[in-house]
Amino acid sequence: MNTPDAGAAGEDAFPPGFFAREDERPDATFYAPARLVTHIDDGAIAAVSDLYAELGVDGSAGEPRRVLDLMSSWVSHLRTAPAELVVLGMNASELRANPMATERVVQDLNADPVLPFADASFDAVLCCVSVDYLVRPVQVLREAARVLRPGAPVVLTFSNRLFPSKAVAGWLYADEPTRCAIAAAYVRLAGGFDEPEVSLRTPERGYRGDPLYAVVARRTVG
Repeated sequence: MNTPDAGAAGEDAFPPGFFAREDERPDATFYAPARLVTHIDDGAIAAVSDLYAELGVDGSAGEPRRVLDLMSSWVSHLRTAPAELVVLGMNASELRANPMATERVVQDLNADPVLPFADASFDAVLCCVSVDYLVRPVQVLREAARVLRPGAPVVLTFSNRLFPSKAVAGWLYADEPTRCAIAAAYVRLAGGFDEPEVSLRTPERGYRGDPLYAVVARRTVG
């Protein structure tokens, strides 16, 4: 796939059918049953937690952080709780079960990508193993840029596990390096961020678990 450049328009920059899904039923139907499970293995979860700590978005730095976890569930994979953790997801039962959450919002970002938060009101926006399901990812990331304070990061993490029927076709049929390029292209097209950094957070050799990739970009300053 040739990923679009930042001068192109949003989702229209991708080929026709890129955001099609096998299961086009409303997402609320698919996500109605609570799934109190983790979608990556322990090694990948540890890699997510390590990244959050490294970026200083959890509570380990001792600074009062307000963090938004998009497409969230019953666990946010933060090693320590930030001062405020707003979890936004599809299933109310799962969000209620999240022990670190201080605020819970039920919202389908595929139906409504507009975030119900004030400008520059968060110190980090997280999206763990869910970017592959977004049908309007550029719009969602534009909203992430709007609600982030200058210099604050957006953190997209993903593996090779997914619900095939709900992943968008362009992601589902891509290999792992191309998926990294796709996620980075989403960020560039959204605008408002510095150049995204792409990394493999699990060991490259001798590792038998789920791989964990990250795309991190900071809200531009000024």
